[in-house]
Amino acid sequence: MKKNNLKAWLYLLPAIAFLGVFMVYPLVDVLVYSVEENYNFASQQATGIGWFNYSHVLHDTDFLQAVKNTFILVIITVPLSTLLALFISLGLSSIKPLKELYQTLYFLPYVTNTLAVGLVFMILFKKTEYTEGMVNILITWFGGKSVEGGFIDGPYWAKMFVLCFYTIWVVLPFKILILTSALASVNQDYYKAASIDGTSKSRVFFKITLPMISPMIFYLVITGFIGAFKAYSDAVALFGTDLNSAGMNTIVGYIYDKLYSSGGGYPSYASAAAIILFAIVLTITVINLSISKKNVKA
Repeated sequence: MKKNNLKAWLYLLPAIAFLGVFMVYPLVDVLVYSVEENYNFASQQATGIGWFNYSHVLHDTDFLQAVKNTFILVIITVPLSTLLALFISLGLSSIKPLKELYQTLYFLPYVTNTLAVGLVFMILFKKTEYTEGMVNILITWFGGKSVEGGFIDGPYWAKMFVLCFYTIWVVLPFKILILTSALASVNQDYYKAASIDGTSKSRVFFKITLPMISPMIFYLVITGFIGAFKAYSDAVALFGTDLNSAGMNTIVGYIYDKLYSSGGGYPSYASAAAIILFAIVLTITVINLSISKKNVKA
């Protein structure tokens, strides 16, 4: 028995070493940076240990704005994209002709370059000296009032609408693929039995379909929360690299700015913000997992 345990640990050793070097060590290193006060990047020295970096970050208006933007993005895009993916997957699963073609079309945005999609969205929503933007033109055609300044450079709500729309568009294909596969794996005997009993479609959905695919739904919700909290490239694709000026920075964008932007070079502040983000994501993930244990069908 001991010999088998030793062999098992030997097999696991490469993975443990990899996780230790590339995950555990960086996390510990970031934690150390976050509590070093007045850290000098050139001399690699700090004046002391304390919570000043966390206090600075939590009182920084740019960070508070990034937190606000990130939470709005998470709250809107995660449930909405999951619900849309579920309804589209149900529709794809119910059709027979050209089913594979429709599935391919819905999956195309997922394999398209993020910046390319962002360029298309800028053409749709950005106001220039030559055009009001295609969406603004459509709004005026139907008798509405165009957004002043365009969606990309206009008011905050317009920018957030475009960012949420873009994020949903990007993540939707993957969720559709996962849920379509989950629906295809449901045992058809349940549906046959329900048909014999004359069960309504809505009852079949809530009593059979939804419980059977609930593990995949909660998987998408949990990974969706984690992915949305790490959002950065989506905002850059739409508003450029100066996200603070646009008022559309995210927590990850704030961390990047503190490290590498023209006003950067503050690894202690960036580390403190990264630990705060880690704590937020960990808390929400634990809450989601505890809810899933009570509601997900094993």
